Amino acid sequence: MTVYYTREHEWVRVEGDSGTVGITDFAQQQLGDVVFVEVPEAGRVIGKGGEAAVVESVKAASDVYAPVGGTVTEGNQAVVDEPSLVNTDSEGEGWFFKLTLGDSRELDDLMNAAEYLAHCASL
Repeated sequence: MTVYYTREHEWVRVEGDSGTVGITDFAQQQLGDVVFVEVPEAGRVIGKGGEAAVVESVKAASDVYAPVGGTVTEGNQAVVDEPSLVNTDSEGEGWFFKLTLGDSRELDDLMNAAEYLAHCASL
């Protein structure tokens, strides 16, 4: 299992040809208390960088983009029912959706954990 990150603060945890996507702890801290989450439905095809989900907080609303393209296999109903999961466990139970990767070569454009931490430190 490998985790990759985007400059827009999404993460994707890859196992085989499947990925689980969410927003980073850095992103949830910037948003503040999350009050609403909308996740994509299973079967939806999303291109890399495409709008995939929505997260709203007391401060702002933001789109969540797909770090890689693929077909959604599951949206996380738990974060729809309890949006605060994004604040309490953003890189665990607070994930947004799972997908089957369309092209694993798209992972080459993403950052590893050390690169992502350096990116956040530069902001």
